[in-house]
Amino acid sequence: MQYGASEGIPALREAVAARRRVDPEAVLITNGAAEANYLAMAASLEATGGESFLTTDPVYPYYPARARLLGARTTPVEVGPEGDLDPHAVRERATSDTAAIVVNTPNNPTGAVYDAATMAELAEIAEDVGAYLISDEVYHHFDYSGRFRSASTLASERVFTTQAMSKSMAITGFRVGYLIAPEAIRSAVRRYHLLINVTSSRPAQTAVLHALENTEPSYYRDRRRIMQTRIETFVEAVHDVGGEVVVPDGGFYVMARFPGHSGTLATVERLIEACGIVAMPGNPFGTSTNEWLRFSLLTHRVDEAVTRLRAYFG
Repeated sequence: MQYGASEGIPALREAVAARRRVDPEAVLITNGAAEANYLAMAASLEATGGESFLTTDPVYPYYPARARLLGARTTPVEVGPEGDLDPHAVRERATSDTAAIVVNTPNNPTGAVYDAATMAELAEIAEDVGAYLISDEVYHHFDYSGRFRSASTLASERVFTTQAMSKSMAITGFRVGYLIAPEAIRSAVRRYHLLINVTSSRPAQTAVLHALENTEPSYYRDRRRIMQTRIETFVEAVHDVGGEVVVPDGGFYVMARFPGHSGTLATVERLIEACGIVAMPGNPFGTSTNEWLRFSLLTHRVDEAVTRLRAYFG
């Protein structure tokens, strides 16, 4: 197959636009959500002249890393005990130097889901300081609260929405995502995309289009039900061994901490060696998670993992 259109094959852009209720011209197909987030951050810096991104603490580590790659810095805003983000705290940190407010909902690693009021206020804050709101919504099909609201529904010209099929369709290797960009900044985003990637994989886009057209809503409901059961099983086990856990409202990660164990790579290595359970250390996510570990529940062997967890910590 030959190169497709740089912006993405038209039929896929139209399918995405129909689902998100936006103009197809606003949709750019990207090499996963990772590229979409990078493009939004780069374009925000160019458009605003700002030098800083507001992020949460804890935060998906790739956002601060991308900021550094772009020669910018990040200003963290600590979230609440359940991962909730207070827009008033964001407003206190937002300045004329802010290029964008970067959020992830449902959140990695906390599983927090930001409701419509929170998203609207974050967009308003961005507008007030001349910044943009970048909303990474790659886990949106894993909302267990019913509170998720996409930034693409906001009546604002200062909002980017990023998304991918990697998580919802379990096709991480296809690397197909998309960016919904404000009209005034689309040309800059497309220019960056053209220079970085030229275009996204045409065979992968064609496969994703077929999946979008033929996947029933029941598939997503079933996936959510499976993940919720795994989360409930894991959370119960953590509580039973005296650990503390942030119960997620979305996504498929669980943050947990155990007395006497730090959120470091050394703890992770001990877990692997002692009982074969893999976690991610909490300290890469920010200063507020130095004592925490992040567990991914994508495996179908959660029951076995829980048995090992009880034996190790119990």
